[in-house]
Amino acid sequence: MTSVTSVTETARPTLRRTAVELFAASCVVLFQELALIRWLPGQVRVLAYFPNLVLISAFLGLGIGALLAAGRSLRWLWPVSLLILVTVSVALGRVAFTQESASEFLWLLYFDLPEDAPLVHGVRPPILLLFVLTAVTFIPLGQIVARRLQVFRQRSSALWGYAWDLGGSLTGVAGFAVFSFLRTPPTVWFGAFLVLGAVVFLASRWSRWIFLVLAPILVLVVMQTEKAEHYSPYYAITVSELDNGIGVATNGSLHQVAHPVARDDRLRTESQEQIRRGYHLPYRLLDRQPKRVLVLGAGTGNDVSVALDEEAERVDAVEIDPVILDLGRELHPDRPYASPRVHAVSTDARSFLRSSDERWDLIVFGTLDSMTRLSALANVRLDNFVYTRESLAAARDSLSEGGGLVLYFMVPDGFIDLRLRALLQETFGEPPAVIEGSFHLFNHIYLAGPAFAGVASEIRRQAGETAMPEIEVPSDDWPYLYLATRGLTPFYLSLMAAILVLAVVGVGAASAPMRRSLLSGRGFDGEMLLYGLAFLLLETKLVTEMSLVWGATWLTSAVVFGSILAMILASTVVTELRPLRWRWAAVGLAVSLLATYWIPLESLTVAGRSAPALMLRLSGSVLYAGAPLFFAAVCFAHRFRSRESVDLAFGWNLLGAVLGGLLELTSMALGLRALTLVALVAYLGAFWIRERARAQGGGESSGSISREG
Repeated sequence: MTSVTSVTETARPTLRRTAVELFAASCVVLFQELALIRWLPGQVRVLAYFPNLVLISAFLGLGIGALLAAGRSLRWLWPVSLLILVTVSVALGRVAFTQESASEFLWLLYFDLPEDAPLVHGVRPPILLLFVLTAVTFIPLGQIVARRLQVFRQRSSALWGYAWDLGGSLTGVAGFAVFSFLRTPPTVWFGAFLVLGAVVFLASRWSRWIFLVLAPILVLVVMQTEKAEHYSPYYAITVSELDNGIGVATNGSLHQVAHPVARDDRLRTESQEQIRRGYHLPYRLLDRQPKRVLVLGAGTGNDVSVALDEEAERVDAVEIDPVILDLGRELHPDRPYASPRVHAVSTDARSFLRSSDERWDLIVFGTLDSMTRLSALANVRLDNFVYTRESLAAARDSLSEGGGLVLYFMVPDGFIDLRLRALLQETFGEPPAVIEGSFHLFNHIYLAGPAFAGVASEIRRQAGETAMPEIEVPSDDWPYLYLATRGLTPFYLSLMAAILVLAVVGVGAASAPMRRSLLSGRGFDGEMLLYGLAFLLLETKLVTEMSLVWGATWLTSAVVFGSILAMILASTVVTELRPLRWRWAAVGLAVSLLATYWIPLESLTVAGRSAPALMLRLSGSVLYAGAPLFFAAVCFAHRFRSRESVDLAFGWNLLGAVLGGLLELTSMALGLRALTLVALVAYLGAFWIRERARAQGGGESSGSISREG
């Protein structure tokens, strides 16, 4: 019987050499994964909305590589597949893909393409093609890691092998976080993990020459085809001079325009005057000029410049993207960030509101409509948690007596406009005043709060009283402002089905036992499938929740990735040195899952930036997110090592993990908290399969266990 961890290499490297190669390969895996998650959306616009699919494809590729560990070495495939992926991505980046349905509003604005660029109706083709090509680049790495782990099992200890593996993974996460902090370009990212990969790939004569020839070509292609001038933690950014200001494009779409908005600025065109008039309009409707102004989503500084021009004594400017903030400091015509009255902070809007006890006369939500997802593990957009009832309530509570709230938005009439109106009406107890017009950078201005109460009444009187239709208001549990309705649309269902089919085909092709099981229906290991499904679903859900606790910043994603790896390492150490009985681990898993479902997430959001407050928040987060993952890893380790056919168990677990990653999309219908219950049901199903097998007293074929200590 073929094993997923068999070793066929004839050479017998020293254990030290094996450790170095395992560490390097694991480091490359995480570094490459994070690099592709950052780089691919800058090339193919639509991938910015589906980065979790890049994560799933990486996971699938690693698993297929592990299934192929007993076969011929595939080291040569790594540089070849990377070059193909990069070349195809660059080519697809020259095509305008348009969404074929209105299930979710995507800002597919191809600012960097010529008018005669090829046009393709449908976003599925590039998503599925790049899903497959990305998975292939991880297959050789998965094979390398699996082979070296087997060497440790045979000649030393599995614990030491996992320690080197997880140590390399943690180093890859930390290394990429440092490269992001230093704002390095993609050429440096690709060069870094290729150099590190040389530790493994130069060991073989055949793969050495392929690597030495293709690696420089790969870096050169990335360098020569790069369109972005800056890479922030969230976007590939290009700056250009426009007729009405300095344009900032993110991932190829026009995102912001640094526009002269001060009243004494000399403007050349009517469109420039319309933009300036729109920004100043809310101030004209106030009874008194605000002394303290908070701008959330300050960007390059238009709203900040307006507040200064309206004689605000202090302006707090919050912008999550540090690169965009710096571009505003350097390029905005009015130089608003140079004013001593401005206090600029690069952080998440929710995090800032939570950590501050100050009050403002006016709070301005800039054009915060984002163009990317929160993280590689989440289906939630970067700004989704800004437009929820909890976020708006926090802003309302931060207003001074008689204060007001302003939202600028570029959105067509329809469900997004209605949802924003309903959200503000619920928050302030009365419908907002809404000004519609062509202001070029936005077309809706929403005014709410006591400062605009009279204005709202007058606008409603002039327009006539109209009843608001029934519409669901976004919340922290269902933060989907841009979804037309709660639920999974045919677009998402078809995408999930296609990816699952690709995963089944890939796993079946890599493993003969899995192929026989899939074709015959025998050997189905439901227990391993449920363990994989629940674990990845739980992981994605916890990442999204931690963004509410720590803020939706790039640092949060790095910390969460590191925490997950650390918990897996801790469970491995416990299982190896002082095994925890399966029943106790199962009880701990069920209890910790119920606790994460019932404990309000707000209880972890300790306000303040002091060391004690941060330590309390960190401790609570580790317990909240770490306990379920720890017990889940222990339960899985107990059950997996009892399998007779390792290939079969691993293959079903891998398919379950892909399915779990896709099921994260069901939060669009169920909400985020319900994902915990889905994971719990999956684990209870796995527990039931085990107990039924024990009750039957039969031996195991492909999956069930007949005895356990």
